[in-house]
Amino acid sequence: MKKVFLSLVIISVLCVNSLAQDAAGQKKDPVGKWKFEAVTAPEGYTSGTMVFSLAESKYAAGIMFTNFDYKFPGEKVKVAGDSLSFVVSLEGQQIEISLKMENPSKMTGKASYAEGNIPIVLTKLSN
Repeated sequence: MKKVFLSLVIISVLCVNSLAQDAAGQKKDPVGKWKFEAVTAPEGYTSGTMVFSLAESKYAAGIMFTNFDYKFPGEKVKVAGDSLSFVVSLEGQQIEISLKMENPSKMTGKASYAEGNIPIVLTKLSN
């Protein structure tokens, strides 16, 4: 009976450990297209798409707002672990975007500019 119980405990521990590694090992890759919403942003800047790419070990970023036909390029793009940041120039102002990957399909963060911070939520679009 003790052997059966011990075997069950060992199998249970191995299963839990395996599941924990799978959850922790989910790759949080920002590359791709992301729908974003910034509901407290000024009118015209509340939604759109952010695009992140990786070429030659360098990340690039860009923002396309729903009401614009132009892609605003990101500068000073930095990716470290589950964090991503970049700067974009809009109407003569430098906007600092700071994001954190919550999971492989969701990022949250803020856009900081002279008038304050605006919360941002991104959802990954299927390729």
